Amino acid sequence: MILSYFPGCTLKNKAKDLDMYARKCAEALGITLEEIENWQCCGGVFTTAKDEVATKLSSVRALKDAQSKGRALVTVCSACHNVIKQTNAAMKDEEFADKVNRYMGEEPYDGGAEVIHYLEMLRDLVGFDKIAEKVVNPLKGKKIAAYYGCLLLRPNKVMAFDDPENPQIMEDFIKAIGATPVYYSYRNECCGGYISMESPTLAKSKSERVMESALANEAELMVTACPLCRYNLIKNGATIPVVYFTELLAEALGIKEVAND
Repeated sequence: MILSYFPGCTLKNKAKDLDMYARKCAEALGITLEEIENWQCCGGVFTTAKDEVATKLSSVRALKDAQSKGRALVTVCSACHNVIKQTNAAMKDEEFADKVNRYMGEEPYDGGAEVIHYLEMLRDLVGFDKIAEKVVNPLKGKKIAAYYGCLLLRPNKVMAFDDPENPQIMEDFIKAIGATPVYYSYRNECCGGYISMESPTLAKSKSERVMESALANEAELMVTACPLCRYNLIKNGATIPVVYFTELLAEALGIKEVAND
C-alpha cells in the first residue's frame, strides 16, 4: 500500500527521529509513505479568519497532490496534522474555497482528500492486533504515559481523532507493543508550547502539571507525537524520558538499530 506523506519542517531538522522511524516502521508493516514533492511549511498554526488565504495554500497544494493520486494524506507531526486537516475542512466551505482556488489559479479543490494521522493509520489500516503479532521485542514492564496535548484532539468535530475527553488510541498503541499504559489527568491538556515565548513562566507551569500528573501515576516514560510538546516538556524539566511514539514502535518491531544505520 502506498500513501502520500507530508513530513513537515520540524521532522526535517529537530525531529528527525520522528520521521525516520515513521518511514521505517511503515515499510515493516507493509506501507510505503511517499513524500509529496515540493511541499512547503504548513504554517504551524491554523488561522480561523476566513479572509486569511495565503497561510492555507501549502496545505491545499499537499491535499490536491494526494487527491490527484487517489491516496490518503498521512501526517505525523501533531501541528501539521491539525493545520492540514482544519484546512481541508475549511475547503468544504464554498465561499472560502472559491477565494483559495481563485488565488491559486489552478484546478479547483473542494476538500475531498482524506487526511489521516500516522496513529490512525496504525489503528485503522494496519490494526493494533496485527502490530502486536509483528512485535519481536515487546516492551513488557514499561509503564508509559501517552501525552496527546491539544492539537490531535481539538477541535473535535473537525479532527475526529478520538474522544477529546477520554482518548484511547495511544493507550491502545502502547498495549499493542507490549507495554503498560499509564492513565493520568493531564494527558490531553496543553503543555503551554504556543505561549513559551510570550509567557515562559506560564508555559513552564503547564508542562510541570503534565509531568507531575504522569509521575503521580507511576509513569516511567512519556510518549508523544508532537515535536513542540516534547521540546517544551524537556525544556521545562521533564524528570522521565519523553520520546516519540515512532521510536518505541521501531524498538518493539526490532528495527531501531536498522533505522539508526
